Amino acid sequence: MPNTAEIPTIDMSLFTRGSAAERSAVVRQVADTCERIGFFLIKGHGVPQELMSDTYASSRAFFDLAKDEKLLVKRNRPEVSRGYNSLADQSLSRSIGILAPPDLQESFNIGPISASDSPYFTEGFGAIHFAPNQWPEHPAEFKSNAVRYYTAMERVSSQLMRIFALSLGLEETFFDNKIDKHVSSLRFINYPDQPNPPAEGQKRAGEHTDYGALTILKIEDAPGGLQVRDRSGNWIDVGYVPGTFVVNIGDLMMQWTNDRWISTLHRVMNPPSAVAGSSRRMSMVFFHQPNYDADITCLPTCMSAENPPRYQPTTSGAHWRGKNQAARDVKPAEKVA
Repeated sequence: MPNTAEIPTIDMSLFTRGSAAERSAVVRQVADTCERIGFFLIKGHGVPQELMSDTYASSRAFFDLAKDEKLLVKRNRPEVSRGYNSLADQSLSRSIGILAPPDLQESFNIGPISASDSPYFTEGFGAIHFAPNQWPEHPAEFKSNAVRYYTAMERVSSQLMRIFALSLGLEETFFDNKIDKHVSSLRFINYPDQPNPPAEGQKRAGEHTDYGALTILKIEDAPGGLQVRDRSGNWIDVGYVPGTFVVNIGDLMMQWTNDRWISTLHRVMNPPSAVAGSSRRMSMVFFHQPNYDADITCLPTCMSAENPPRYQPTTSGAHWRGKNQAARDVKPAEKVA
């Protein structure tokens, strides 16, 4: 297995509170990493450990509930990412055209936590991307912890997008008006113990790329974990580092940058058979998705006469909806104005 040093740890505090030279060093490091592998760890992000621990605890308590109780808040529309998703109800590899068995995970999703009653949020595609969240009755602190954590992730992702802008030779605030009504989702994922062997080719999460601009992932130290594929086709273990988040680029950012930055294949492996019966693992994942009507046209610093745009313009929402439908193997929703 290649050396995990290929995935660096970047100190965000050097950008938010550092000198001009330290800020510039962070920008260069992010630019290099996003071009080379598209994955890195961050520290100095300012998210309190207590908040991470509290949110983990209430999420774990939710997954400990009886299935019938979890199903009271089940996802009720395939095109809307809200609520509980039962074990093995999707195959992430399908989003990149690989027909694989369902993933050995269950999850709970929330989306934006504040929106007005204006047509932008309630009509057309707004009704999909700003659909109301569902909240379980138990545990009592689940909602408050999830909202606080979502808010913290909004702050971190906004700061990362400013670093990204500078790393791409743009004004620091370039992305600000493209993410001010973002449609990001927070997903709590439970990978249960595996007392029975998985089916052939079945994993906790099959190989896939993420859909949006960037992903912020909190993992725990438990058997069976995240692997990333480098440019040479080698799979790299992403180990647990206390106090850090794993950050990666999504397909939308790769398209926006004309393939200058990499949306890297990754997967979550099954635990070793010797410990599979006691190998539960949980993750908290924030998928940062720009405003659903944000224009995704090749960035001006990522094209030239020798390197013309490789993708047709799209919108953030259209890109997400296509990927989501493929992963769940559902028919596209009827066109909405």
